[in-house]
Amino acid sequence: MSPVDRRTVLKAGGAIAALALTGAAEVLPAGAGAGNLAGATAGPDWAGFQKSIKGTVYLPGKPGYPTVRQLFNPRWDTIAPAGVVRTANATDVQKAINFARKNKLVSVPKSGGHSYVGASTVSKGLVVDVSAMRSMSYSGNVLTVGAGAKLYDVHAFLDKYGKSLPTGTCPTVGIAGLTLGGGMGVHTRAFGLTCDRIQSLGVITADGVARNVSATSDPDLFWALRGGGGGNLGIVTSFRLITIPAAKLGFFRLTWPEAKAADVVRGWQKFAVAAPIASWGNLHIDAKSNGTLSIHVLGISTTGNGAAAAAELESYVGSKAATRSFAVRSHMEAVNYLGGGATSPRQGFLAGSDVLKPMSAPTITALLGAVKAAARVKLPASAILDPLGGQSAKIPSGGSSWGHRSAVGVVQWYTGLAAHPTSAQLKAAQTFISNGHKAVRPSTAGGYVNYVETGRSVSTYYGANYARLQAVRKKYDPTNFFHNAYTIA
Repeated sequence: MSPVDRRTVLKAGGAIAALALTGAAEVLPAGAGAGNLAGATAGPDWAGFQKSIKGTVYLPGKPGYPTVRQLFNPRWDTIAPAGVVRTANATDVQKAINFARKNKLVSVPKSGGHSYVGASTVSKGLVVDVSAMRSMSYSGNVLTVGAGAKLYDVHAFLDKYGKSLPTGTCPTVGIAGLTLGGGMGVHTRAFGLTCDRIQSLGVITADGVARNVSATSDPDLFWALRGGGGGNLGIVTSFRLITIPAAKLGFFRLTWPEAKAADVVRGWQKFAVAAPIASWGNLHIDAKSNGTLSIHVLGISTTGNGAAAAAELESYVGSKAATRSFAVRSHMEAVNYLGGGATSPRQGFLAGSDVLKPMSAPTITALLGAVKAAARVKLPASAILDPLGGQSAKIPSGGSSWGHRSAVGVVQWYTGLAAHPTSAQLKAAQTFISNGHKAVRPSTAGGYVNYVETGRSVSTYYGANYARLQAVRKKYDPTNFFHNAYTIA
């Protein structure tokens, strides 16, 4: 699988983690006493906190801290939390929130640590790392899963029962961040978003209260957590998710020359709106180092007939692809193929997004021009377009705060970077993303919260649901305990 293909569906899930993501710290064994804290600065009673929980506290300068504070993107390695607590259970999360509130520490959660803006860590605050809370059980078509579980492990577990979930496929993305912000992937059109499969959630709110949230218990919070993003309303400790069949998928990969690029974007847009819900395909427009564009679509059919789905896309484009390839894969073969295996290495990147309404011919030309400009300066950049529609356009039982049900799709502006990029490299990457936003401005409906970025109004991630989300947040976090630059105000 090429790096471009891997990035495509790898980033389709995005994921901000359970609330806001991770930090750092020394590792204190359970039950550690004050003698283990030689050199610790005066302030919070970290030793007492450690004694009170089953999990582990990590503090700066101590073993384990440099690793547990890391996020997926090495760009955030310089951020140093006052402490990281790797919680063992929901009670630990409660105690962590109460400890942070008592000591006036900003607290953020971490699940998979894939937050695009490093929101899962915080300088001088407390990171609540739920990654050890990853137990799973299955009964009656429902998966009960801890908030720290990673996507590969979730799919491997469900595959034993012939079941799946509509998710992204980056193997190390955490289930919490992905689900809370929506959750797009190859099953989006056939089965909806990940958040649409939520039956109930275990949540610890800012007051330290443990809640079992569902359509009949705290229904306003249930509505808000289904698409309202991480970092806003409490720390989710577990999910109950309604599963789908793990059917075989028919894959297709189609490529066209750059000369056909505008036709392909126009055809993909028609496909996203009108194709049967069993068909899905994401479009990659990649900047090549020789100054040209690479154009391809990676798609699937949940019926197993990838050739038929490909032919339909070609009919909308108006020409056959220059190269065509097909395969039928079992569920776990598909998970391995799309995600690139059971794990994924840390990587540097800068990214942003636009949720798209139908694009006019001039907007399509401008979109292509933004990627072409990156190719001319040899910037490794991509516009990756994921379709919506189908079941994702329907509001699920119990309601949902995901605000883009009528959109055509989502474009992700993506640039790969070195682990520790120079200021010039960051500036070039940001210029590409800014140019992308400008190109599709006439057709943008906002951004996708799992691809959150700096410099964008938070309200644009939620559409018409923002005011209601503000009211729910004020009800459950009236003192603004959970806060960063990306939380609902």
